[in-house]
Amino acid sequence: MSETTFTSLGVPAALSRVLAEQGIETPFPIQTKTLPDTLGGRDVLGRGQTGSGKTIAFALPLVAGLAESGRAGAGSRRPGRPTGLVLAPTRELATQIDATVAPLAAAMGLNTTVIYGGVSQARQERALRAGVDIVIACPGRLEDLGRQGIVNLNDIAVTVLDEADHMADLGFLPVVKRILDQTPDGGQRLLFSATLDNGVDKIVKRYLHNPLTHSVDAPQAAVSTMEHHVLLTADATSKKNLIELLASGQGRRVLFMRTKHHAKRLAQQLTKAGIPAVDLHGNLSQNARDRNLADFASGEVRVLVATDVAARGVHVDDVELVVHVDPPAEHKAYLHRSGRTARAGSEGTVVTIVLPEQKQDVRKLLRDAGVKVEVTPVTTSSPQVTALVGERAAYVDPADRAAAVAAKMPQQGGGKSTGANAQRKRSRGRGTGQGAQDDVARRGGRGTGGPGHRNDVGAARNERAPRSDKGARTEQPKQRRQGSGPRSAGAIPTVWTSTTGGTSGGSYGSGSRGGAAGQGRGGSAGGQGGRGPRGPRRASSPASNNR
Repeated sequence: MSETTFTSLGVPAALSRVLAEQGIETPFPIQTKTLPDTLGGRDVLGRGQTGSGKTIAFALPLVAGLAESGRAGAGSRRPGRPTGLVLAPTRELATQIDATVAPLAAAMGLNTTVIYGGVSQARQERALRAGVDIVIACPGRLEDLGRQGIVNLNDIAVTVLDEADHMADLGFLPVVKRILDQTPDGGQRLLFSATLDNGVDKIVKRYLHNPLTHSVDAPQAAVSTMEHHVLLTADATSKKNLIELLASGQGRRVLFMRTKHHAKRLAQQLTKAGIPAVDLHGNLSQNARDRNLADFASGEVRVLVATDVAARGVHVDDVELVVHVDPPAEHKAYLHRSGRTARAGSEGTVVTIVLPEQKQDVRKLLRDAGVKVEVTPVTTSSPQVTALVGERAAYVDPADRAAAVAAKMPQQGGGKSTGANAQRKRSRGRGTGQGAQDDVARRGGRGTGGPGHRNDVGAARNERAPRSDKGARTEQPKQRRQGSGPRSAGAIPTVWTSTTGGTSGGSYGSGSRGGAAGQGRGGSAGGQGGRGPRGPRRASSPASNNR
């Protein structure tokens, strides 16, 4: 029996050459089963675990179908009207998909762009307006761009939903339905998912027309290619030591945590211990995510500490060990985390670290995931741990690692601003010199370099000459009103005044009354410039705000 090849399955020769150049010559089972139908234009539901080769399985018919239709390419592109669409639940997965699709598309004269949230949409707008054939998008940002009139989906000929079950878990299905409603009903639709729960089956029934179903994996762990271990450790201290030891091997490791804060902290702790590590979680900017993934993929660092954001879509070759530092909450997360190793038929090891109080929950989790493994009590000196670690990597000085990271960071300008605002800040930073006092006076007493509190700048105020056009103003230093009873005729409540002539402290005319007007706040000597028995009208905010 002849060996099955991509060409024998109907893949165009140009696309087969691209795969061969990447070292991919033999199709995986999910590809072998789905390609004859997808290349023929049929709607297909493909079910397989992460790492089974689903991306190439839908990328080939997507590119080949658009190129053959004549509706895509340089001569057919229309601004903001793509012809191919791939929906993915996370930006990491969208980026990974584009890395697979883009070379194939280029070989057929097509182009791609990636759309996701969390970054400025300016670049995405430019790409769409310039004309793009295939859009690989997260649902939320794509819908936003559609509402703004930047993208139109009326010309979509092929639509792909990848990791549909994860989109359901994240609550994206209502958005996905609204997007699919905008695509032509007669277009080809491909859906790939590990499971059909949480509403995915409704998507299949509503939007796929007489689909063919191909499944290569049960929704359980690939125990034939993964070696599973559950290590019981006595307490938090021994767990910390065990984590550090497991991370110290020479091969690539992915360590999973439940929270973003713990992932960041563990990466820092490992780096300080001489084991360079990077983190990946939702609090990072897209540039930081890309930089950390690039360091991990290149081998510059061997350890990636991640939350479940990396459990799908992050494909890095030769990850030999996955460690569940924090056991996941449910079995599907366990499967997808574990799928970062043993990808596409290769082998890998999965370790779950368990504290005594977690044993029962982890046993149920593994049972649901289809994993049969015993819980083994260990210490850092146990032979089983030594075998999992393998040969330990050399110690890396944290200072050297910090210097390498700093060298990759965008360089900040080293110039010194000469603007007035910068000079005021520098004068305040020098302490209580004359420049700082002058700045406080200019700011109506609101400074930090000298007498910084607004009620402590009487000296600067009293040096100000009264304004002749407003009457001879007399600025009284602040006084505390005596007693707690009703205000007396001569009482002066606490106020403050600014050097620019404004006063503040409450409602209009709450100062002294009658003959005491000349003693009131902001009043003039002998009653000049006042407003009758209630005294002068006062500003409701510092006049210095009018600068």
